[in-house]
Amino acid sequence: MSPESKKLFNIIILGVSFMFIFTAFQTCGNIAQTVITNLNNTDFHGSGYTSMSIIYGVFSASNLISPSVVAIVGPQLSMVVSGIFYSLYIAIFIQPATWAFYTASVFIGIAAAVLWTAQGNCLTVNSDENTIGRNSGVFWALLQSSLFFGNLYIYFAWQGKTHISESDRRTVFIALTVISLVGTVLFFLIRKQEDTKTPGEEDSTNEILGDSSSAQNKMTRAVAAFKKSIKLSFTKEIMLLSVTTAYTGLELTFFSGVYGTCIGAVNRFGSEEKSLIGLSGIFIGVGEILGGGIFGLLSKNNRFGRNPVVMLGIVVHFIAFYLIFFNMPNDAPIAPMEGTDDVAYMIPSKEVAIFCSFLLGLGDSCFNTQLLSILGFLYSEDSAPAFAIFKFVQSICAAVAYFYSNYFLLQWQLLIMVVVGFFGTITFFTVEWEAAAALVARGSDYSSI
Repeated sequence: MSPESKKLFNIIILGVSFMFIFTAFQTCGNIAQTVITNLNNTDFHGSGYTSMSIIYGVFSASNLISPSVVAIVGPQLSMVVSGIFYSLYIAIFIQPATWAFYTASVFIGIAAAVLWTAQGNCLTVNSDENTIGRNSGVFWALLQSSLFFGNLYIYFAWQGKTHISESDRRTVFIALTVISLVGTVLFFLIRKQEDTKTPGEEDSTNEILGDSSSAQNKMTRAVAAFKKSIKLSFTKEIMLLSVTTAYTGLELTFFSGVYGTCIGAVNRFGSEEKSLIGLSGIFIGVGEILGGGIFGLLSKNNRFGRNPVVMLGIVVHFIAFYLIFFNMPNDAPIAPMEGTDDVAYMIPSKEVAIFCSFLLGLGDSCFNTQLLSILGFLYSEDSAPAFAIFKFVQSICAAVAYFYSNYFLLQWQLLIMVVVGFFGTITFFTVEWEAAAALVARGSDYSSI
């Protein structure tokens, strides 16, 4: 097998491993609050929203130390250990205990930061300037396909159920735990970076992580990266893009956790209300993959820059929010175990609800592909701290959103996203216009970005 084939093999294994782990985890997040509301008459007193708030809060803080962890442990072992913690979190739902649930939420927050830092390292080491676009596209497509499989299982397994029994819960979460463990084991198939180098090629592992023989050097590089991140976070461009990033954190919370709960709480959907949660997740995935394919893989053919894609994203999301406001009862996010019989401004429609799922996924992919693109363009020399700031801001806002989802009615959650999304779009436009002006001043072709 040639060095290039080995690198592509590593990327495919990386994507498939993440597909398995996030098939389990995203399905778990999508149904967690619905399952927990069916445990109200037991000794379990946890909240899915609070758990996700803890996860994203710890995830955000852990981004400060995750590069050091990956530098010391190595990317492959980092991903394996992180995958084990993901599996343990999912397994908690087999026999839930409040203390174990919240403790696992803390550990998976740390594991998430380490997992995504190691993923970025693995992707970079197995790519060059000619293959990074292709490899990122392959990884994105495999990762987002995770939204299909688990949710498809939920759709069929919970068909016709209005109450999730103990047997139903255990069957689903045992299956999800096994799926997550399969993805974790697959990390062992990734070949070490040394095996993928051609003779004379620089040691990209050392280039990213530092000399493995010197713990002091690793710590020096970690401290330097931390200082660079702090300095970068106060630049004009990063502060403007942070508003856009904040919006992606808020809407991530909404489509990945809150909206599925809303659908599962609407009694007027009848016997399909629980299985529709799975169908919603599937159509979010369809929107994500469609948007990622069009605006990610085909970005080189975009002659008008990033602003039209972001504009499409915010328009698509505003349409979705408007339809959700009219279609979903206001108390759906915080409804009790019995669900809600309330009606919004129209009789709840399953078709409208699922269409909104597609729009949420499509709009999210518009924002994320363009944010990743502009960060990589502006900070090609300092990509690691720039992306660390991106994940830090996004996860902080996701944590805040999961926290207030315990208390806020649907109308207030939608209003917050509309306001932040509006200003986030304007700040993105500002940075993009300045980037375009700088390119023109240098005599470069704007369409090349």
